[in-house]
Amino acid sequence: MRGRSPLLHLLVAVFILSVCRAAAELRICSYNVQNFNLQKASNYRLIHTLTRVLGRCDVSLLQHVVDSGGEAINKLLAALNRYDDFTYKSVSSQSMGRSPADMQQYVFIYRTETVNLTGQYQYSSKQSFVREPFVVQFQSNRTAIKQFVLVPLHTEPSNAVHEIDRLYDVFQEVSKKWNNKNVMFLGDFHASCAYVTRKDRKNIRLYKNSNFSWLIGDKVDTTVTDATNCAYDRIVVHGEPFLKAITPFSAKVFNFAKEFKLSKTRVLEVSDHFPIEVRLKSSAPFLLQATPLLLLLFSWIVL
Repeated sequence: MRGRSPLLHLLVAVFILSVCRAAAELRICSYNVQNFNLQKASNYRLIHTLTRVLGRCDVSLLQHVVDSGGEAINKLLAALNRYDDFTYKSVSSQSMGRSPADMQQYVFIYRTETVNLTGQYQYSSKQSFVREPFVVQFQSNRTAIKQFVLVPLHTEPSNAVHEIDRLYDVFQEVSKKWNNKNVMFLGDFHASCAYVTRKDRKNIRLYKNSNFSWLIGDKVDTTVTDATNCAYDRIVVHGEPFLKAITPFSAKVFNFAKEFKLSKTRVLEVSDHFPIEVRLKSSAPFLLQATPLLLLLFSWIVL
């Protein structure tokens, strides 16, 4: 067709390629949902916001869930399963904490069409953690790396250095248990500001050992309020194979206030943290990733 600029062709083609690749990748998210309980789950506006956030993710780790009866998570799952064409399920830890007033759970929510839950394991060491990691293993045919282990951690702020260091012990145990060293650590580590300083890093094996890669940088702000500017929430992966299976520069904070054009008040209804995320590369070649409509559009551009 005459009149079409070659530069325009190129820009549209690049856009289509990026859309196809991003759609085929697997997104893993982590979110401290700050005392997510039945009262929060009964707030329609809050659940709508949270559904929009989690509906972007193939696997989501939620921390600070206060829902021993499971009613709050069931409400959230019902909203997610109405939201799009995916089927969402969850797996939860028991409630953990030092006192009855501060019992929390780890909850993983995942799309059954893109991942399979192949294992779960409650790490046990009261001396190491206030809330011991509830470890899961997923398998996916969509990703370049087929099986991976997710280790969650929501540290006690005053004990952050000790707890982050002890994640190395968790790694040794679970990698041996499942014969799988493709391990990702994620959650609200409180790994910044006054809780973990540069000097503290010499006491943390995940920092000292070069086999572990910290994907969320120290200067990133994962909090919502202007009163804090701290990289509390982190994603860490073990080994070069897992690192190579991650889409470069995909680890980031998801600022849904900007993305969804929401006020800070609306965001703080959910949490004083922003979610963080990372994407795993697809195993499929581009032409297998693209939908028929996008392929048709792409062929129209290049011809």
